[in-house]
Amino acid sequence: QVQLVESGGGLVQAGGSLRLSCVASGRTFRNYAMGWFRQAPGKEREFVAAISWSGGSTYYADPVKGRFTISRDNAKNTVYLQMNSLKPEDTAVYYCAAEASFPGTVVADGSEYDYWGQGTQVTVSS
Repeated sequence: QVQLVESGGGLVQAGGSLRLSCVASGRTFRNYAMGWFRQAPGKEREFVAAISWSGGSTYYADPVKGRFTISRDNAKNTVYLQMNSLKPEDTAVYYCAAEASFPGTVVADGSEYDYWGQGTQVTVSS
């Protein structure tokens, strides 16, 4: 079992920045590919970014390319999402997720992820 806890969400003005953190813990330590997803009220969950835990590859959804950066610190079991130039349409609950089967890859399909955090709210005001 893996537990994921997100933090760092909050209220920010358009054009501002936030850094989200996701800390992983559990009885069994494994290398995981990690992803960030988001869901706005009344909307379906959408992919944001992914990173391979051991390989260092990253992949971003088109709406966030050039603005968001996913990174990792394996010694701290933590994945980050640096969000710059935030827009009101970025407002959502942001979830981190762990993919256990293919840690050397980047995965955009949420159905492929094995563990999910509870989410952290990001609100971007105009």
